[in-house]
Order: sequence, then structure tokens, then C-alpha cells
Amino acid sequence: MKSLNDKDLFREAGLIGGKWVAAGSGRTVDVIDPATQLSVGTVPDMAGPETRAAIQTAACAYQDWKKKTQAERAALLEAWHGLMVKHLDDLALILTTEQGKPLDEARGEIRYGASFVKWFAEEARRINGHTIPAPTADRRIIVLKEPVGVCGIITPWNFPNAMITRKVAPALAAGCTVVIKPSEFTPYSALALGVLAERAGIPAGVINIVTGMPAEIGNEIMANETVRKISFTGSTRVGSLLMRGAADGVKRLSLELGGNAPFIVFDDADLDLAVEGALASKFRNGGQTCVCANRILVQAAVYEDFAAKLSARVNALTVGPGTQPGVAIGPMINMAAVEKISRHVEDALAKGATIVTEKPVLPEGPQYVAPLVLTGATARMQLAGEETFGPVAPLFRFETEEEAIALANGTPYGLASYFYTESLKRAWRVGEALEFGMVGLNTGSVSMEIAPFGGVKQSGLGREGAQAGIEEYLEMKSFHMGGLG
Repeated sequence: MKSLNDKDLFREAGLIGGKWVAAGSGRTVDVIDPATQLSVGTVPDMAGPETRAAIQTAACAYQDWKKKTQAERAALLEAWHGLMVKHLDDLALILTTEQGKPLDEARGEIRYGASFVKWFAEEARRINGHTIPAPTADRRIIVLKEPVGVCGIITPWNFPNAMITRKVAPALAAGCTVVIKPSEFTPYSALALGVLAERAGIPAGVINIVTGMPAEIGNEIMANETVRKISFTGSTRVGSLLMRGAADGVKRLSLELGGNAPFIVFDDADLDLAVEGALASKFRNGGQTCVCANRILVQAAVYEDFAAKLSARVNALTVGPGTQPGVAIGPMINMAAVEKISRHVEDALAKGATIVTEKPVLPEGPQYVAPLVLTGATARMQLAGEETFGPVAPLFRFETEEEAIALANGTPYGLASYFYTESLKRAWRVGEALEFGMVGLNTGSVSMEIAPFGGVKQSGLGREGAQAGIEEYLEMKSFHMGGLG
């Protein structure tokens, strides 16, 4: 990648035990720039043998890594964080080139990703056990916190930097070692983080990165008895497969899966604030986020005003290559994503929806999609029950608070939800009634390193971020000491 300041950050090899290696088969996978349809480069198409080697290497490294003091692990994470901040522009350019999001958004993701490394460097110093009053005078009971062991980390393409740091930072802070499988669409962000981890002094084998197609790598991570935990962000379908595959080994799981986020605008809402929140939630990363507003529910009294205000703002969004100044929405990740968006829009129009935004000028290239606001959305439409994962904002009309809650909760998913009201009483009623792991009141953002992130129902298990995030990588041991009387 010629335009990088530090060209050594661009690697076309996997990382196993401190060595940058190819696939034993010699096979490679092309990585395509979604803006240009041109090849960025290739990475090894690794499979079972390389994954087993990475797991074994991680197991060997674990023996020394878990013995390091909390302060030693914290210092290495701090050094890794500092290098991420130092190389922010290069990391952002790598991310935009392979994923497509605008450079300003990519820079934001690098800062966001680095914040988890900083946070868990600090949390590493606060892994505390506790004592329990004993039932007899000759006994003492101590509860210890110990690392889980080797962890398989499987990450998606939509946030190829932050989804790694959000998982790997707490794992390393807890004393675990990791084998990372990044998306085959966006492996270079992961590999660049591996380069910086080496420079930070994180020992060889603590972080291993296997690249390539997911099936054989995932099967090995599920079946290998050395792996004690799997952390995955992606679809509910794949999450269910991982649960089945991990069952024989009774592995611990953290799963951040699909969403179908409602965004509710009540008639007493600050409409300008709600429009800003809808823009941030729906159109960030071109709508390709698991927590983006998938269903915008607007109370009848303010429906037309909200639709007009949101449409005016969406009309001003520029679509284009992520490296181009002023672009708000880059290309979609692949043609499958484009086809799903088109299918949802066509289905909605056939069932009575109306496009109320202007048709923008799109750049050449098949993976650019126009941002849309649709009025007249109903529960009969495909986009009501499936994640569109694109820049399409469907507006559903509702009459009463009870109807809004029923519509919002009428999904098997429960990741993120949002609502806007100026009523304190309604804020508590609705906030407690929504069946989601995260609720945003008068904000379109619910993701940050200091708060737990995760869902309920078919949106997953476990939490990332906050103090809860490191607990996912720790086991609790009860240490009973007798004969002390």
C-alpha cells in the first residue's frame, strides 16, 4: 500500500508464534477494495493445520503470559495503545481501503478501538479476588480470579479494528493468549495490529492471527480442546453454529450477534435532536452496523415533520470513495450486501412504501447505494424483520406508547434500542419495558469502552467493554484452607 507512511504495517502473511507465515497449501485469498473493485493484495488462505499450530503456540505462550504481574501486562497494553494512536492515520487508511468507510469514520474507529486497549490496561491492575467468612474458626475461604486460557477470537468486516481490540485487550489483560480469525474481507487491519503488538513488546505467541476462509479455521477453533473460550461477533446463524460446535468441549462463549434495533420518536420528543440521533445511528458506516436503527418508529402526531426533517438531512449526504473528502457514505462491502438492500427496498415499495428522499448522483461502481428514507413502512415488509445492513431508513407510524413498545419488542433480537422523549415518567416506563441489552434515551450512540456492550434473546451472550468485559476472560476459583485452628 504505497501511500502509507509506515509501509511495514501492511502485511500479506499470517502471524503464528512471532513468525509471519504463508499457508502450507500455498493458497491465497484476494482482498478487494470495495470502492474500486481492484485487488489490494492477498493473504494466506490458512486452514486446519495452521490453526492448530497457532493454538499450540498460544498454549505455550500462555504458560509465561499468565504468570506476568498485572502491572507488567498493563504496561505492555499501554505501549500497544500508544502505537495505535501514533499510527492512527495509517491504520485508518488501511481500514478504509479494505472496508470502504469514509476516512474520518475510520479515524474514529481507530480511536475507539484504541480506547479499549487503554481501558483494559487499567482494568488489568484491578483483577481482584475476595474472601468469604468461614463457617468454622479453623478454615479460610479465598476466591481467586484466574485467566480462562487460550481464546479463539473471530471478528467481522464492519469494524475490523475495534472488534479485535474490544476482545483481545481484555483477554490479554486477564492473562489469556489469543488466536484471531479476522474477516477474509478485511484482514489487513488485524495484521497491522499484530505488527504494532510486536513493536510494543508483547511476547511472541500471545497474539496469533490466522487469515483465510472461515470454515476450516472455525471448525478447528470449535473442536480443539486447548481452546477454552470463543468470542465471536457476526450473524446469529453463525453464532448458533459456534454454540453447537463448542458444546462438546463445553467452551465458554461470548457472542455478539444480529440486531433489529428500534428507534422510537414520541410526540413530545425534541425532533431536531431525534433527527441527529437517527442520522448517527442509521447512516454510520453506511448502515452496516449491528446496532444501527433498523426500524424507525414515529408517533403519528410528529410523523410528517420528522420525515421531512430527516429527508432533508439525508439528501445532503454525499456518497463516494471513503478516501474522498466530504464523503459521508462509502461503498457497501460486497455485491451480496447491495443485492439484499435492493431486495428490501423493492419489497417495501411493492407493499406500499414511498421513497421521500431525492435520488443522489452516485459514483461509478456497483457497490454504491443511495441513502433512502422510506415512509409508509409496515410490519409486513422484509425490512421489518431482517437487518437491512445498509443506508435505508424505514419510518413506521404508531399511535400509542403501548403500540410502540409492542412493535419494538416484536423481534427475536435484542441488541440495541433507542427512544426520544422529554417526559421523565415515559423515559423510565419505556426504558424498562424495552427488551434489549442496550437502550439509548435521547442519543443515537450506545457503544463506548466504559459501558457494557451486548444483547439478549437471539442477539447473543456476554458483554464487552466496562468491568464486565474482563470478567468474560476470567475464571473464579474457590480456595478452601482447613486445619488452621
